[in-house]
Amino acid sequence: MSPPRGRGAVAPRHILVTGGAGFIGSHVVDAFIEAGHEVAVVDNLHTGKRENINPAARFYEVDIRDVSALAEVFAAEKPTAVSHQAALADVRSSLADPVSYAQVNIIGALNLLEMCRQHGVHRFLFASTGGAVYGEPEELPASETCPTRPLDPYGVSKLAGEQFIDTYRHNYGLQYTILRYGNVYGPRQDPFGEAGVVAIFTSAMLRGQPVVINGDGLQQRDFVYVGDVARANVLALSISGSGIYNLGTGVPANIVTIFRELAQGAGYTLPEQHGPAKAGEVRVTYLDAALAQRELGWQPSVTLAEGLTRTVAWFRGFCS
Repeated sequence: MSPPRGRGAVAPRHILVTGGAGFIGSHVVDAFIEAGHEVAVVDNLHTGKRENINPAARFYEVDIRDVSALAEVFAAEKPTAVSHQAALADVRSSLADPVSYAQVNIIGALNLLEMCRQHGVHRFLFASTGGAVYGEPEELPASETCPTRPLDPYGVSKLAGEQFIDTYRHNYGLQYTILRYGNVYGPRQDPFGEAGVVAIFTSAMLRGQPVVINGDGLQQRDFVYVGDVARANVLALSISGSGIYNLGTGVPANIVTIFRELAQGAGYTLPEQHGPAKAGEVRVTYLDAALAQRELGWQPSVTLAEGLTRTVAWFRGFCS
């Protein structure tokens, strides 16, 4: 990894965003457009939704495993940067179907890297995971120097993507910014499929359905608001050189706390229920994002309380 060489003003760029119809990716697209960049979106709509796509972006319904279709997009768009947000992203489903995770998260990333090499793309932004690449972190909060010991195929696939990206820097000069996300939550998160606990709980509460907490609910995670993550992607364009950055609050919150905060905001009165703990689940993980603050000028601006309030408000409109 080459050291970043500092930040500067960023001229408008032509950015290709994969997964730009998804939960996080659509917020990233919005942030790029708001910052004055030109954006094209690639998404196969497996979990993404057309209604999430910013109307100012051009959209291609393409799977990142489809090399010929990707080549047509790159030839048409001629992007100067790629923001790779598309992925399969669920720990438990990766244990059930590791082959699909390798095909999408590793081969798909390699397809994009090859397109960047062939079409002269200068910068590659990569959405990785701070929750899965460290496994049971050796240090808390986990910094970027913490040993990477993923415990599931999802984490392995993301770490493999990171390592392939660095080989393209070494061999072809492709500059990159890898962003290791904490537990991202907020508006547009699908409560079904590859869903986070905030979306699952909020959707069920607003429908008056039972909410079940896995185990004792004292598992601790670093919950970071999606708008803050999107802003970090914009800031990452201003870095010269290559680097890896954690994106988190550094403040752990347990699942029982999330349940109670959401219940209060949603007016949910059914009792707290607990089910069996999930085998192999990491007990405690949260991130040290000091490097992102120093080198990207990023720090989270939305508190957990405010972020959960915004999320409940969005889901209230979505579920009505």
